[in-house]
Amino acid sequence: MGLKDRLEEDRASEGRADRGSVTHWRRRLLAEINLEDLTRLTLAQRRVRLEKVVGHILTREGPVLGERERSVLIRRVVDEALGLGVLEPLLADETVTEIMVNGPDNVFIERDGRMQRVDASFNGEDQLYQTIDRIVSMVNRRVDESSPMVDARLPSGERVNVIIPPLSLSGPVLTIRRFPKPYPIEDLVRMGSLDSATGILLAAMVRSRFNVVVSGGTGSGKTTFLNALSAFVPPDERIVTIEDSAELQLMQDHVVRLESRPPNIEGQGAIQIRDLVRNALRMRPDRIIVGEVRGPETIDMLQAMNTGHDGSLVTVHANSADDAIHRLQTLATMGEGLVPYDALRDQINNAVDAIVHLGRWPDGSRRVEEIAVVSSKRREEFRLDTVLRFEAEPIGPNRNVEGVFRHAPLPRHIAGRIYHVGEAVPAAFGVVAEREAPTQGSGQAAGGDGYVPRGPGQTYPPGSPPLQDPGRPPR
Repeated sequence: MGLKDRLEEDRASEGRADRGSVTHWRRRLLAEINLEDLTRLTLAQRRVRLEKVVGHILTREGPVLGERERSVLIRRVVDEALGLGVLEPLLADETVTEIMVNGPDNVFIERDGRMQRVDASFNGEDQLYQTIDRIVSMVNRRVDESSPMVDARLPSGERVNVIIPPLSLSGPVLTIRRFPKPYPIEDLVRMGSLDSATGILLAAMVRSRFNVVVSGGTGSGKTTFLNALSAFVPPDERIVTIEDSAELQLMQDHVVRLESRPPNIEGQGAIQIRDLVRNALRMRPDRIIVGEVRGPETIDMLQAMNTGHDGSLVTVHANSADDAIHRLQTLATMGEGLVPYDALRDQINNAVDAIVHLGRWPDGSRRVEEIAVVSSKRREEFRLDTVLRFEAEPIGPNRNVEGVFRHAPLPRHIAGRIYHVGEAVPAAFGVVAEREAPTQGSGQAAGGDGYVPRGPGQTYPPGSPPLQDPGRPPR
């Protein structure tokens, strides 16, 4: 066979391979449609129109395919034209909470708290880069060698992180984090994240205007839990939320949502969380909810908690309740000013009332691991009293984590604040007797006895109405 014949055969084989690719039919689709007509249609109408056009093109020019293969090809071509290509089916699956693309051939997802690889891949780095460009263009951002990292939020609410070479040695890496629908406390109780008595206590703390810190590691459910706690804020209060990427979905009507802004391509125009916290103080908020503190904004949040903005909620990355309170102290030193540690300890002791620590377990479940209340005052060393701890049992053959929630009596100054606003302390917790003082970090009285009885007739203070676990006491 001569050289000319071989070249013609190679071109023919390449054409046959190209005719079976999504990219080829996407090019044919773009050549066939009228883009001006599409601009007048809704997204759903565009999808229906394009599916019909692709079907006609395949009937006229395409290979012979089975009904299922034909439907899959039409869907992939339209997904590539309108959406994010191979990622569209994953985004449509509500059970998928995270999508991780490590180069064109490695796509992983998180479902039910577990990581798994999916049978999906891009045709090459060019297609992956095209998908990334489409994502970042939605938020008026760009990614290239001069700006190889992008952290943004899609209009539909997903949080996106992109990092490309030369910073990434694995090729373009795309991470999409989806946030599920808001879960009320009742749903979290049914899922085993906490027990009903703990849910009642946390609701009482929020309604009693406790400053609550939600701590935990990455993926432990801090944002979901913060959203659940916010449901107990009375509807007649003005709430200001401050986040890096707006993720909270509050149910109240009077909510002002603020979101930080990254710098532009010239490195100018950045608005930090700290700037938003300072601005929020001028907006007459009843409650300030900060999605996460991770830097110098911590000192501003503590100042707000100490200057009449009780009932604030905030999250922080930490490994335990004790670690969370010390981490707040460290983060508060990251500002421009040099604040002495003793002064920061004073601020934290006066500002923080309770810490709710969440954990993610090997079976993918998320639970409240610990609830601790701050009993130290002024510049004393931090003293936390643990009032709830989850004790896990050894993992059995089914690999599911089982355990029990251990309750401890509340310190009297905590129970007093709850009672004096008309809320109830769940009988499962009880209240430390007046003559006893809890030991540091234990939630137990010094002598191990002398607690107020925990029966259904328990009252605190003496003479008050009986505690009511199922709901709020009559006002």
